[in-house]
Amino acid sequence: MTIAPTLHLDVAIARPFPEVAAYLADPRNFPSWATGLSSGLEPAGPDSGAEPGEWLAVAPQGRAFVRFSPANDLGVADHRVRFPDGTHVDIPLRAIPNGTGTTVVLTLFRQPDMDDERFATDADWVRRDLTTLRNALER
Repeated sequence: MTIAPTLHLDVAIARPFPEVAAYLADPRNFPSWATGLSSGLEPAGPDSGAEPGEWLAVAPQGRAFVRFSPANDLGVADHRVRFPDGTHVDIPLRAIPNGTGTTVVLTLFRQPDMDDERFATDADWVRRDLTTLRNALER
């Protein structure tokens, strides 16, 4: 068994936890801040090749399917991105109450084919996305 190196990337958002958790619980909000899904995200139709409950996304790597955690008031917004070749990437995402605001934490797993430079590039990408999320919610 191999355990992947991880980074926990976070952002403080000056909005109440229930608002942030509700925003993250709705997959339709992801394209507004998650640039990997910014080209489109929609519920997958029966002829799309998706499994039940997956959304269809246009990702930088091409067409992908995304399964989101069921909506909840705990701030859990995990999702799994599955590519047509069957590979997948798990993305744990949490909103955590923090005083009058919220901390959002995304866990980035280093994929087996990533070198140090690519992992650092992905981490920078996630940091930019989390900043965009904060900016969207603090308007």
